[in-house]
Amino acid sequence: MTALENIQELQSRMNKSIIGQEKLVERILVGLLANGNLLLEGLPGLAKTRAVKALAKELKAGLSRIQFTPDLLPSDITGSEVYQPELEEKFVFQPGPIFSNLVLADEINRAPAKVQAALLEAMEERQVSVAGKTHKMEPLFMVLATQNPVEQEGTYPLPEAQMDRFLMKVLIDYPDSESEAKVLRLVRDESIKTEKITTHKPLSQDIIFKAREEIQNVKVSEAAEKYIVDLIFATRYPEKYNEQLASWLDFGASPRGTIAIDKCARVMAWLNGRDFIQPDDIRAIIHDVLRHRLILSYEANAEGVGPDQVIDEILKLVAVV
Repeated sequence: MTALENIQELQSRMNKSIIGQEKLVERILVGLLANGNLLLEGLPGLAKTRAVKALAKELKAGLSRIQFTPDLLPSDITGSEVYQPELEEKFVFQPGPIFSNLVLADEINRAPAKVQAALLEAMEERQVSVAGKTHKMEPLFMVLATQNPVEQEGTYPLPEAQMDRFLMKVLIDYPDSESEAKVLRLVRDESIKTEKITTHKPLSQDIIFKAREEIQNVKVSEAAEKYIVDLIFATRYPEKYNEQLASWLDFGASPRGTIAIDKCARVMAWLNGRDFIQPDDIRAIIHDVLRHRLILSYEANAEGVGPDQVIDEILKLVAVV
């Protein structure tokens, strides 16, 4: 099987376990193949944690879950130096849960800023510094953070600098009625079967690295590059398009947003069996890439205008080259 066929098989297996959340599964795979970190936002019970566990089960990868709480310390995530007098080197580094292939940061906004910041170096530099020493992460490393959009009591909103380090922010909605009925049957069957018989092996990590190599070869034309840059510049200089858009935006996306669109669009093209990107690949992922990178104005919040509505307006105004 080719790398693409293996990834499509992985997607199919995950969809059988996460019914009615096909977009969530696709975005998780896009993040994995683009070597990025994801922020998953949705109400409790919408299979955020289950989706991450399904990925770890179908992929030959370690999973570490960190439940973020107000009393968590940075060392609880990164690890710390432990004193062991019987050894020649008295202090030995004890790795924290961040040292895994897949890290589920559950309810990330429930921990204070200094704990959230402990993830920054790992997410961006793929390393952790403890007691003046640098410790590298695994070659396959991905942070999947979750948060609840409604219950804000006792939470600490993520600062813009950290939000920018997430490749995508994925919004998760309720499944439709047909999918809800399938979920009922799936959970009922799982409770009956005490022992699951697996007929397939988990996907090797080598397939992911091979897929990433192929994605690097996906071509981006000058016209596609210009379209990406024009979309980003529309968030920074909205007054060039119309007054309404300018009144909605205080600050636009950073160059990380430009890079993220390019990465994710190439993954989307590759998943669709193409070696070049089309405008549809860009439009397919732009909401997930930009919604957490835009800082809206007071006027937008007063009018009930959200980031997705702003991005919809930008897509209407920016011409495809």
